[in-house]
Amino acid sequence: MASLICTLRDHQDDVNWCAFSSKLLATCSGDKTIRIYKSHDFSELPFSPLTGHGYSVHCCCFSPCGQFLTSCSTDATVVVWSMVSGDIEAVLEHPGRSPVRICALSPNSVHLVSGASDGTLALWDFPSKRLSRTGGVSDTTMVACSFSPCSQMFMTGSTYGDLRLWDLDLNHLLAEKNAHDLGVSCCSFAPSILSGSQVVQFRVASCGQDCQLKIWCINKFSSGGFKMVLLHSLSGQTAPVLCCAFSSDGKLLMSGSVDKSVKVYDANTVALLYTLNHHERYVTACAFSPTSPLIATGSMDKTVNIWRLEDGCSGQCGKSLPGTATVGRSKLLVADWSEADVSEWLFEEGLEGLVEKFKANNIDGTELLSLTKETLASELGIESVGLRSKLLRKVEELKSDSVCSGIPDEFLCPITRELMRDPVIAADGYSYEREAIESWINTKNRSSPMTNLPLLTTLLTPNHTLKMAISRWKTSQ
Repeated sequence: MASLICTLRDHQDDVNWCAFSSKLLATCSGDKTIRIYKSHDFSELPFSPLTGHGYSVHCCCFSPCGQFLTSCSTDATVVVWSMVSGDIEAVLEHPGRSPVRICALSPNSVHLVSGASDGTLALWDFPSKRLSRTGGVSDTTMVACSFSPCSQMFMTGSTYGDLRLWDLDLNHLLAEKNAHDLGVSCCSFAPSILSGSQVVQFRVASCGQDCQLKIWCINKFSSGGFKMVLLHSLSGQTAPVLCCAFSSDGKLLMSGSVDKSVKVYDANTVALLYTLNHHERYVTACAFSPTSPLIATGSMDKTVNIWRLEDGCSGQCGKSLPGTATVGRSKLLVADWSEADVSEWLFEEGLEGLVEKFKANNIDGTELLSLTKETLASELGIESVGLRSKLLRKVEELKSDSVCSGIPDEFLCPITRELMRDPVIAADGYSYEREAIESWINTKNRSSPMTNLPLLTTLLTPNHTLKMAISRWKTSQ
């Protein structure tokens, strides 16, 4: 089941893009503004709207730690904003002063790419906000861009209809010149990497003016070569498909179309899970929350709809929709759980017999944490002393676990899964705890812990941006 939570009506022109961080939602529009909302209640932040652009804002994206937001505009700039104060941290002028249609940050926060209407690309060093190099394709407009999960390459799409894979030197790795007839609208890497002894696989979704949503497999061979293979071509929408996005675990895929619909698919089986029809004009933007089963969809009707994706089962079904409730709830503080999250937790703990009582009394995360033996007996009518004791014991475990929960995943070392104290960037583009990656390199034949590919160098670069973000997060807790 998918339920509409709220509709945001603050923009005065077409909504062009939506983006989530772990705690915020950003939307940008043809009205020249970016609006920032808290993702737990969708109240607007005091410093919103952001008004630094002179023309339409086409795209916005958060840094992985959520500390910064980047936005790009017809005014030929990319602006970097602080999400602490709303202040402008930097204004990056695209080479050639052509309108910037797309921007994307690498998962390791080291690189920023901007693509313009004249087909040019600019690769920026994000920590220093300096231009690294330029490239591109002539006689087209760059309208889509997405970094690979390893941060070592990125895909672009253009109005010419081609998809191109680039390395960080802006060399072509491969090109699919007729990916979408009449033009590409959007592209998105899946967050997961599949690696074997001879090949590393990535998945990419793309959509375009041909009314198609496509899923591709990119094979990177140990020899250094690349091959792109079409896995699925989905024709569920009857007009050009303008936006697409994977969920943070890669299990769901969403698209929005000129036919005013939003489609949500199982990304592995390509089974259609939901069709959402609530916008009055073209759907131009879509995004999954990384921390809860929420999606945002933006439209030319000037609105942003917030949906909650929930399991359609009832009674004792007790299953979770792939990629939403389970992953989202595990990253939320218990106090932020919804009634559905509480019901799911009860099933997992073998307390499914209490689900209906909890639903009838509207018990959410806050209410769950405040339960006592007295309220369980008198207000919820739970007569069994053993059952009350078991429930309260489980609640105490939740309270204990919550002390160390809610840590943004990007702050955890991929090797130890512990909060990083001295994060460094390895040659594979990922950030690790220095001691952990040094130990890995000394014992694992210099292969990447994330991709299994050889590390081209053992040089480790301090990730000062991430270290500062972790320090700010710890201070705020």
